[in-house]
Amino acid sequence: MKVLFVCSGGMSSAIIVNTLKKEAQKNGMEMEVLAVGTSEFPAEVQNGWDIAMVAPQVRHRFNLFKESADEANVPIAQIPPTAYSPLGGPALLKVIQETIV
Repeated sequence: MKVLFVCSGGMSSAIIVNTLKKEAQKNGMEMEVLAVGTSEFPAEVQNGWDIAMVAPQVRHRFNLFKESADEANVPIAQIPPTAYSPLGGPALLKVIQETIV
């Protein structure tokens, strides 16, 4: 599964990327995860992602991200603020599974 995160600059999600990868491994899933900044998102979402996730700090721009994701036929979801932490792996994986179903 390929998961694309979008945050302010693509940097703050590094911890979340690792958290999600570890949670996926614990659940026997193979997962590729990339975090990009808001300016990179419209082009990157076109590259065959299974889902796009929007970080809490840029959720006010969700509708713009959704337009790009819809064009690429990529489901998109907001990351709950409580899941955007080093302990948020289970919650992140749950949002992904619920969105992709």
